[in-house]
Amino acid sequence: MRLNRFLASAGLGSRRSCEALVFSGAVSINGKRIQNLATQVADGDDVRVNGRAVRTAAKTAVLFNKPRHFTTTRSDERGRRTIYDILPAEFSTLFHVGRLDRESEGLLLLTNDGDLAQRLTHPSHRIEKEYEVELDKPFDPAHAAKLLRGFHIEGGKARFESLRQTGPNRIRVVLRQGLKRQIRLMLYDRGYEVERLRRTRIGRITDHKLPPGAWRHLTKKELDQLREKPAAE
Repeated sequence: MRLNRFLASAGLGSRRSCEALVFSGAVSINGKRIQNLATQVADGDDVRVNGRAVRTAAKTAVLFNKPRHFTTTRSDERGRRTIYDILPAEFSTLFHVGRLDRESEGLLLLTNDGDLAQRLTHPSHRIEKEYEVELDKPFDPAHAAKLLRGFHIEGGKARFESLRQTGPNRIRVVLRQGLKRQIRLMLYDRGYEVERLRRTRIGRITDHKLPPGAWRHLTKKELDQLREKPAAE
């Protein structure tokens, strides 16, 4: 197993953060400092980070219903509450797959499975995410075409995969991108403020019965669905 994948599987963070650990010189294998990401870890190797032995943990993936007013981070420099303040202590080594901003709510995946996290976040896999959006004023259907066609915001060109109006001030949006604050920025460009934003689906996974702040383990069927190859377009 490649070193960065091994570290991610041990619950030390995302692939990117594990790569930073390697580059910093914090990682050793059998007493030798390693800074090459392509290094292979074999069974029985003594892997250490800052002198502390590392073992791969059993793979875990949970679905969490994030409430509003919690940041999707391990710690917040401003002292605000984070999702890890709600989750059980044994989940402190799980890393979040993508994020929801502090004012957003809804479904969020956490795992120590680096391969699964990579699959869900890499743009080539185009995993759908669906959101319910409440606006500060009635939505004008004339704006739908541009939102679906896309335009540049901070972070790159953004577009909605689909958009359906469900009430005067409510729309349901599907994304296959993950640009920072994408929905809020796109709608702001069209003259709207988002009053509530809730993620209701990741891939084919939904759970309308999961209360805010609650979590559950993903089922084998759900994990298999997340690992399915996207249909050819």
